[in-house]
Amino acid sequence: MPIDRRTLLAAGGAVAAAGLVRPASAQTPKSFEQPKLPYAEDALAPTISARTVALHYGKHHKAYFDKLNQLTENSPYREMTLDQVVVESAKKNDTAIFNQAGQAWNHVFYWNQFAGGPAAPEGRLQEAVTRDFGGMDGLKKAMLAGADKVFGTGWVWLAADGQGKLEVLSLQDAGNPPAEGKVPLVGIDVWEHAYYLDYENRRPAHVEAVLDKLVNWRFVGEQLKA
Repeated sequence: MPIDRRTLLAAGGAVAAAGLVRPASAQTPKSFEQPKLPYAEDALAPTISARTVALHYGKHHKAYFDKLNQLTENSPYREMTLDQVVVESAKKNDTAIFNQAGQAWNHVFYWNQFAGGPAAPEGRLQEAVTRDFGGMDGLKKAMLAGADKVFGTGWVWLAADGQGKLEVLSLQDAGNPPAEGKVPLVGIDVWEHAYYLDYENRRPAHVEAVLDKLVNWRFVGEQLKA
């Protein structure tokens, strides 16, 4: 069954009221909650080490959620899903909110795309990869070139437009396909915290290893169908 991308990736939830009973008007507004990692910290090793996952998920990803909750307290953003915050803050050029929401959202997608599955595209996705890149070798070449275009911090994404045409996006900092009106299919983090412990300054080796060994291409195909 295709994954409902909005259900899978939305991170909103209610904050516990610390055991206190309050009238509805005084209830603590909902906060954005970091989802649990969908596998053990060592599940991606040796491509991504357990130490990198522990720091990346437990420190960096958590910090984006923590900061987002601080920035959105008592704001209309608290009534939105994380997906909606990303899109709305991008539309409004609300950079402080977008940076935290975008990175929180990006990393939820990032972790989920590695949870098992086939090592190559199938079905409609395979047809699209062949049509738009000439096959997997062409897709990998485009993703590596896209990663190289990101100066400093950012992400390289495989995305689809409204007609299902695939493209590679090289986006700075917290940039992501939803903010660009595109459907995210694969997202590779090229901030140094994602790879430096394992690959040092060899960013291309990190990107290539993730594409070859970690991406669940069934998950990718399900995003194209969603």
